[in-house]
Amino acid sequence: MSFEVDGKLFSQEPRAGQCLRTFLRELGHFGVKKGCDAGDCGACTVLLDGEPVHSCLIPAFRAEGHAITTIGGFGSDGGPHPMQRAFLDAQGFQCGFCTAGMILTCASLNQAQRADLGAALKGNICRCTGYRSIEDALLGRINVEESVEAGAAFGRSLPAPAGPDIVRGSTRYAFDTEIDGLLHIKLLRSPHPHAKIVGIDKAEALNVPGVHAVLTHEDAPSILFSTARHEKDWMDPEDTRILDDVVRFIGQKVAAVVAESEGAAEEACRRLKIDYEILPALIDPEQAMAPGAPIIHPDRTAANRVADAQRNLVAETHGEFGDVASALATSAVTFEATFHSHRVQHAALETHGGLAWLDADGVLNVRTSTQVPFLTRRALSDIFDLPMDKVRVFCERVGGGFGGKQEMFVEDILALAALQTGRPVKLEFTREEQFIATSTRHPMRVHIKAGADADGKLTALQLDVLSNTGAYGNHAGPVMFHALAESISVYNCPNKKVDGVAVYTNTVPSGAFRGYGLPQALIAVEAAIDELAKRLGISPYDMRRRNIVRPGDPMLAPPPSEYHDVLYGSYGLDQCLDLVERAMQADGLQPELSPEWLIGDGIALTMIDTVPPAGHIADAVISLREDGGFDLTVGTAEFGNGTSTVHRQIAATTLATTVDRVRLRQSDSAHGGHDTGAYGSAGIFVAGKATHAAAMQLAAELKSAAAAAWLCDVGICVLDEDSVVSGVRRMSFVELAKLARERGQPFAASGNSGGTPRSVGFNVQGFRVAVNKATGELKILRSVHAADAGVVANPMQCRGQVEGGVAQALGAALYEEMVIDADGRVTNPKFRDYHLPTFADIPRTEVFFAETSDTIGPLGAKSMSESPYNPVAAALGNAIADATGIRFTAPPFKPDRLFPALLDKFGF
Repeated sequence: MSFEVDGKLFSQEPRAGQCLRTFLRELGHFGVKKGCDAGDCGACTVLLDGEPVHSCLIPAFRAEGHAITTIGGFGSDGGPHPMQRAFLDAQGFQCGFCTAGMILTCASLNQAQRADLGAALKGNICRCTGYRSIEDALLGRINVEESVEAGAAFGRSLPAPAGPDIVRGSTRYAFDTEIDGLLHIKLLRSPHPHAKIVGIDKAEALNVPGVHAVLTHEDAPSILFSTARHEKDWMDPEDTRILDDVVRFIGQKVAAVVAESEGAAEEACRRLKIDYEILPALIDPEQAMAPGAPIIHPDRTAANRVADAQRNLVAETHGEFGDVASALATSAVTFEATFHSHRVQHAALETHGGLAWLDADGVLNVRTSTQVPFLTRRALSDIFDLPMDKVRVFCERVGGGFGGKQEMFVEDILALAALQTGRPVKLEFTREEQFIATSTRHPMRVHIKAGADADGKLTALQLDVLSNTGAYGNHAGPVMFHALAESISVYNCPNKKVDGVAVYTNTVPSGAFRGYGLPQALIAVEAAIDELAKRLGISPYDMRRRNIVRPGDPMLAPPPSEYHDVLYGSYGLDQCLDLVERAMQADGLQPELSPEWLIGDGIALTMIDTVPPAGHIADAVISLREDGGFDLTVGTAEFGNGTSTVHRQIAATTLATTVDRVRLRQSDSAHGGHDTGAYGSAGIFVAGKATHAAAMQLAAELKSAAAAAWLCDVGICVLDEDSVVSGVRRMSFVELAKLARERGQPFAASGNSGGTPRSVGFNVQGFRVAVNKATGELKILRSVHAADAGVVANPMQCRGQVEGGVAQALGAALYEEMVIDADGRVTNPKFRDYHLPTFADIPRTEVFFAETSDTIGPLGAKSMSESPYNPVAAALGNAIADATGIRFTAPPFKPDRLFPALLDKFGF
């Protein structure tokens, strides 16, 4: 057989049943991505005789005699195709994992298809961008500033340094590499929600040709840990083992098979014989904490950081300021309701996975898709009792994270298999495994009571939260505490009370997810503010203005925190409210709708503390090269959050150079130093401060060296256009590098940030919606978002973070929902049955930034990758209530959820 791929002939034979995607990747065409296994996401798109196809659906043998074009062969005469150029000009990507397939599809559209992009792009999913920048690419818009003078990079819309490689498909993600002698891992998973393993028969599995090892709990260290990764281990319970003799949810790993091929490993998994003792299962969190309920983790104690294992409580909190009951009794108006939030999947297009091997020096290397390489390295060192210098964890570019990769779901098994076999090993989750075996957003029941006086001043706020952490407690406590904190601390109120519990159930674990508990609580809090305003005849904007915290006000939520390092680095919440109100009131295109459509507006606001308490550490090192450029090393990972761009902007601005002269290395524990990780919106606020500190120190050293050479006061030396300048004297960075070489001491500096003090970010979201009272159909007529991001480091990139956050949150608010049946099984573990937003689903969001400068963040900036997600569902719920007069308390707001209440109120 012969195949033409990117103009070259190949004679390799595909395996029986092999799809075109895996065949192309085995030939080294790594621009063809795996995202869904089922033709749902478009990441594997290639051109077959010029037509875009999902290569995961095409049997490889059917491509014989046809011309296949991957992103690597796209373009002409070695240059970029016009669509690749357009994606660069518009920066139509963030993590970039979907970009190759998206470009090939977009380049194939005819004029009729371009007129209906919702239909034309329905087969290509982007989880990051919100699609606006992709549309801009198709429209030929230019969003980047290509040329910026030296020292002026910060605050400009500069392109991502990885952009050219992303549009060519040459950027390397976790599996985009070749390793000789690679073995493959497949996992046998539990079919039961709760059971004890009483026997494992490996004999038939080991007889499968190509199988090297079958690993069970008997082969793994018995040490307890948490899959959650935080700088401080006390934030999470020790309740997890690599492989356990008790399974606590359907999908938990039981055994790992290591074999020459995935097929052999899968066959061996099928031949494993497991004898289970079935244990009683708890699916509902209310039942799980009821007296006499079966205990899911009976051996865990406070020493394991589990609050009360006998009641299945992994964490709890209770506190009160003032007297809420008395305040409610004397309030002019009150509101009380119970809200429910649901499970949502991160759906990062690159699934969890990695490769591991032992090098010639006996160092365990783990190449993985992670937000936290340094914390994962520390965990592996502890679990396997290895010196830290014998473990290396690293990633190149990560294909989306959203909190889901602030976990250690695969690296422990990879390490175990590499150490046991002495061979390089690979483990790559399928899309179904992402759904059934990683983590989700925490489902929560939130009961709220709120009161206000006749002037619209809040008198009481009370939250009672029940959080379902699933089978394991990763992130259970911090997510619950976060949900109960900023959601009410953004409002001044003399009487506040909170009660919160996080409960174990025999369901897929919950974990870190963008927003980290705030979206679940905000839908209740912001509904209460709106309902109180309605009853008092006050606008929702004015109601909030009368009650929001302002600089100088304490930001309080009970019980009292032991951490007092959250400051108003900048304050722009008032501006954000004004910006959204003006935009929502401005004239716009009014759609023609029939009388059965009901129109309503809604807003919601949020405050978020940047980075977790108790420290978040980042180190950075920068040095002067011989060519007068700079090498910058940071530990933080890039997964579409834009830190690679902004770190170079910080360094270039501080050192009076251009970003092209700053070469970046990142996210590799072998580079030295430490970085807690890219989560909690720390990539710029914390790691960026380390970069700024290192660049400032290097700038001082360069000025001192020039001053010493000139015998002048260093105080009159400044950096200007790749040089140190003093009056008419100028010493270029190249000359300084030569001076360093002559003295045998290169110019280098390090910087550090400890994550304290912390600042706060503010966001306000507004929606105008139309609801069809006869069908429950919902249309978003207007979407407006205002953010206080301090000095905006990269306006184009930050706008993309807001748009992507709003789009992802709309997916959760409108239709995304992981369904768990009565047995604890995920019933829709694939994209086909889990509605991710596509181009047609997402409205264009108007984005505005408050004009502030943060006194804590680097060069006045603060975080903005996480917080845009938070107020979206709450604002949408308020808009629907304004339109219909009905308060819906349980998203997603699907038509079939809205219709029964609409029917009751309006009839047919």
